[in-house]
Amino acid sequence: MENETVQQPAFPQLNKPAPAFNAPTTHGTKTLEDYKGRWLVLFSHPADFTPVCTTEFMAFANKHDEFQKLNCDLLGLSIDSHYSHIAWVRNIKEKFGVDIPFPIIADLSMEVASAYGMIQPGASDTSAVRATFIIDDKGILRAMVYYPMTNGRSVDEFVRLVAALQASDNNGIATPENWQPGDKVIIPPPASVADAEKRVQEGYECTDWYFCKKDL
Repeated sequence: MENETVQQPAFPQLNKPAPAFNAPTTHGTKTLEDYKGRWLVLFSHPADFTPVCTTEFMAFANKHDEFQKLNCDLLGLSIDSHYSHIAWVRNIKEKFGVDIPFPIIADLSMEVASAYGMIQPGASDTSAVRATFIIDDKGILRAMVYYPMTNGRSVDEFVRLVAALQASDNNGIATPENWQPGDKVIIPPPASVADAEKRVQEGYECTDWYFCKKDL
């Protein structure tokens, strides 16, 4: 029996261009190119009119202004129809008093969901799982996080992560666990013995040569 090559599905990769899309949304047709010059949080949910997804959408809506201050837009997606999205947005406004200010992609063809690896056969063959993608202002995929169908995301974490990524880009630093704006940041470790000798004399808050912090 001849060996057969199994074709693995193509999934998006960190620090590579995010997959392009051209999709109908509740705010008209949107493309990835529309967001050039701004950051984008693209997130999928399993289905409209479901309780966990409703809590997540309200949380994203309530944090919309914070994302905007970070030059970041929001874009939802599910494998539901355009009309289902419109009805759900209206229902959230009527029943919970929350406006959804961002567009939602209607992805009945699963084209966008497939390009971004939002369909996970181990969890669902017909719905997008709770996947979140952070795309920078140059269209590069910088982070992606997957949650199971049963558990909602922390939207605060995505606000924090966008801010952390921007701080790293702007200052050439790293951020420690649960870093918040205003906290000390981490200086990248020195790459040579000579630099390590100098590092502890450079005025940073150093625990050891490889672990130094500073204020931004």
